[in-house]
Amino acid sequence: MKTHPLRFIALLAAFIFLASVVARAAQAEEKYTFVLVHGATAGGWEWKSTGKFLADDGHTVYRATLTGLGEREHLNSSDVDLQTHINDVVNLILYEDLHDVVLTGHSYGGMVITGVIDRIPERIRHVVFLDAAVPDDGMSLWELFGGNGPQDPERFKDGFMQVPWVKPGTLPPHSVKHSIKCFNQPVSYKNPAALALPVTYVAFIPKDKSAEERAKTDKSWQRAVARGWTIRTFPGGDVAQQEDPRGVATLIEQSVKDRNKPTGE
Repeated sequence: MKTHPLRFIALLAAFIFLASVVARAAQAEEKYTFVLVHGATAGGWEWKSTGKFLADDGHTVYRATLTGLGEREHLNSSDVDLQTHINDVVNLILYEDLHDVVLTGHSYGGMVITGVIDRIPERIRHVVFLDAAVPDDGMSLWELFGGNGPQDPERFKDGFMQVPWVKPGTLPPHSVKHSIKCFNQPVSYKNPAALALPVTYVAFIPKDKSAEERAKTDKSWQRAVARGWTIRTFPGGDVAQQEDPRGVATLIEQSVKDRNKPTGE
């Protein structure tokens, strides 16, 4: 059966039109600027795979490494404190002249990004606390966990939290010791513009624990709920970004559209 030339031309034109619509839709998909902040003892290296997936999706990605950690280990000192790390990220955003930033903090990084958004909320589009500490204003990490300081003299000595799981001779990248001052210094979280930012709290849920169990004991989760933040969960341990970097990258991308609920809902 032969196709009439005019019909063939019409079908071809329709196909070209549909292809152009799909192409325009793909181009119109919004791209974001992500700043990823690692947890205690780690470094930007921990986010290399997740960052690559985000970049492959067309986003701009900055993997911060905090002073004294990761490739900046040569700057390590017991005088490094939480404010030093807040300054690291604030200055990264200011000196790279970043705007509409999707700021993501993991674990201890939750303390850092709390201080960052309090300082420069006008540069932030969305905040993601990725299995991260969620402090109140004037709270230190020690207080967040309900303690007054380190209890293990071998794990916490010489002004540092040690990393006994890293054996001598281990090649980088790996965790390094972390100044205790980062854990006992309180953070500021009272800027009204910071309090109004849309925030997502993500809890990593290991196989041997349910989300319900975690929600009952996780003070950070409970603060997030009280503030009306969006709550998400993701299967994995505390370093799920290394276990499933593609999944975590997708999760962060999807979180950008989350919006806070009115307090009290």
